[in-house]
Amino acid sequence: MNASLTSQRAIPGRPALRLVKTQDLSREDWLDVRKTGIGSSDAAAAVGLNPYKSQLELWMEKTQRDSGLPKVDPNDDSSPLYWGTMLEQVVAAQYTKRTGNRVRKVNAVLQHPQHPWMLANLDREVVGAPDVQILECKTAGLNGARLWRDGVPEYVQLQVMHQLAVTGKRAADIAVLICGQELRVHRIERNETMIDQLIVLEQQFWGRVQRDEQPPVDGTDSADLALRTLYPNDLGHTLDLSGEFEMAAAFSDLLAVRQQLSAFAERESLLKQRIQQRMGEASRAVFETGEVSWKRSKDGSVVDLERLAKDHPALAQSYAKTKSGTRRFLIQP
Repeated sequence: MNASLTSQRAIPGRPALRLVKTQDLSREDWLDVRKTGIGSSDAAAAVGLNPYKSQLELWMEKTQRDSGLPKVDPNDDSSPLYWGTMLEQVVAAQYTKRTGNRVRKVNAVLQHPQHPWMLANLDREVVGAPDVQILECKTAGLNGARLWRDGVPEYVQLQVMHQLAVTGKRAADIAVLICGQELRVHRIERNETMIDQLIVLEQQFWGRVQRDEQPPVDGTDSADLALRTLYPNDLGHTLDLSGEFEMAAAFSDLLAVRQQLSAFAERESLLKQRIQQRMGEASRAVFETGEVSWKRSKDGSVVDLERLAKDHPALAQSYAKTKSGTRRFLIQP
C-alpha cells in the first residue's frame, strides 16, 4: 500500500449512490448503517494497516459481536473523538480561508455503484474547484502529531483513497490541525492501482464477514482485546493440539521467544543496575546519545485494607465490590 499517490488511469464516471440521509439520523442509527459495509474510516483496519484497530476487532463490529468492546462516549471531552468532532467546522473554515476553496457538508452515507459493501461519509465536499473535490478534516494532539511528522499517515491515505473509490472523484485535500495551532493541508490524488488493490483486500475482509469467519490475529493490543472479549470464559476442558502442525510450531516458537525475552530482560537489568551504581545519589546522568533520571517519588498514603477489615469488618464489607475475573495465559514447557 505504498504506491505513489498519482493518478494512473481515466476516472470512472459513475457517481456514488446516496444510501442513507444522515441529517436527522441518530448516532446509534448511523453506527448501525456503518455495520452494513466497510466505511472509509474502516478501510485501513479492513486491510490490516490501522495502528489503532485490528482486523479482528473490526470483524467483531461488523458481525454484531462488539457489545463487550469498550465504547467511546462522543460527549466525553477528554477523548480525541470529541475534540475531532467539535473542531471539524473550525478546520473546514480555516481550510477555506487558507485555500479559497468553498466547502459544504454531504448529509448522506455514500455507496459505491459497483461494490455495495463500500460505504463512505465525507466531512465536506469542495465546491467549484477543478483540481479537488473532497475535504477530510483531522485533528492531532501531542501523541498523534508524531504520525504526521513525515506527511499523511498510511491509514489516513487509505481512508481517503477509499472515499475517492466510492465517489469516483479525482482528488481530496486533508486539512489537519496539529496540536490546536498549526494547520497543514495535504493533497491526495486518485491512484487507480492503489484503489484496485484496496478493493481486492477489502473484498477479502468483507467475505470473511459474510462467511462469519474470523480474520487472523496480528499481535496488537487491539487483537488481544478482541480475543478477551470474544472468549472471556473457559469451559474447563483440554484441547489436544499436539497433532496440529501449525499450532505445534507456534507453541515451539513461543517457547523460544520467551527464552530470548528472559535473557534480554536479565541483560537489561544488569545494564540498568550498572548505571544506577555509578550514579549513586545523582538525579540525572547524561550521555552523548541520551540521558537517564533516577528520582525518588513523593511519599503517598494508602488505606490499610487488611487492618480496616479486621477493625471494622461491617464497614469494609459495605464498600466491597466484585471485580470480574480474567483469563490468564500460562505456559508450561
